[in-house]
Amino acid sequence: MKSPKEISIETKIINKLQKYKDCTKLAKYLMDDVELQEMQDYANNVSIKRLGFNDHGPVHMRQVANNAIKMLNILHDFDIQTSIEKEEIGTFEDSLCAVVVAGLMHDLGMMIGRQSHEDMSTTLAIPIIDRALQYVFGDDIHKKVIIKSLAIEAIIGHMSTRKIHSIEAGIILIADGCDMTKGRARIPLAINNAPRVGDIHKYSANAITKVKICHGERKPIKIDIEMSQDVGFFQIEEVLLTKVDSSPAKKFIELYAGITNQEHKCYL
Repeated sequence: MKSPKEISIETKIINKLQKYKDCTKLAKYLMDDVELQEMQDYANNVSIKRLGFNDHGPVHMRQVANNAIKMLNILHDFDIQTSIEKEEIGTFEDSLCAVVVAGLMHDLGMMIGRQSHEDMSTTLAIPIIDRALQYVFGDDIHKKVIIKSLAIEAIIGHMSTRKIHSIEAGIILIADGCDMTKGRARIPLAINNAPRVGDIHKYSANAITKVKICHGERKPIKIDIEMSQDVGFFQIEEVLLTKVDSSPAKKFIELYAGITNQEHKCYL
C-alpha cells in the first residue's frame, strides 16, 4: 500500500509531465511497478531501522524525481538545452525520462547497505530500467540506449564520489541534495534514541522546514532553504553544497539559506 505522501508526490510528478506522453507513461509504469515498490520499501527499512539513517525509500525517491523534473522544466523555460539536446542526439522529453528513471531508483542500493550503495543501485535498477523502457519505447533502440545511459550516469553519480558530465545527471545530484526537510528525519528520530554514526544528518535535516525550488533572479534555478535552528546549516554546507559543486548544472543554480524570519545567506 502506498502512503498518502507517496500518492501526493506522484500526483505532482504526473502534473509536471502532462505535456509529455511517453514520459508520463514511463513514470506511471515505474510508480505502479510492484517489484520496484517492494525494493524501495525494503531500502527504507534497511536505511532507517538497521542503519539509523534518514528516509531513503519510496517517498524520498519520488521527491528526488519531482525535484529533478521541476529543475529541468525551469531550464527549459529559460531555453537552456540539456546535454543530449545540445549534442543533437535526443529530445527534452528523453532527458525528462532519464531523470524520472534515476530519481525513482537512485537509492535502491540501500537494500544492501550504505557503502557504495550507488553502485549497488545501478546493478539493481538495470533489469527494471530495461523492461520499463521496452514497455514505453518498444523497438526504438536509440531512445532506450540514451535514456538508460543517462539514468545510469545519474544513479551512479548521485553521491558526488564519481565525475559526471551531463546536465541530466547533474540535476539528479542537486535534486537529491534538496530533499532535506524535517520529514526525512521524523521516523529515524522517533525510533532511534541511542547515539549512532550519522546522527548529525538526522538532527540537521530535522531543522530544515522548507526547501523552495523556483525560477531564479540571477540564474535560472533558485533554491531557497528555511530552517528553525543553526544545525540546519550542516545540511547546506556539508551535503547540498558538496553536490552542487560537483554538478555540471552548478552554473544554473543560485542558493540561499537561513533561519526563519532572518535574512537568508547567499551561497551561490
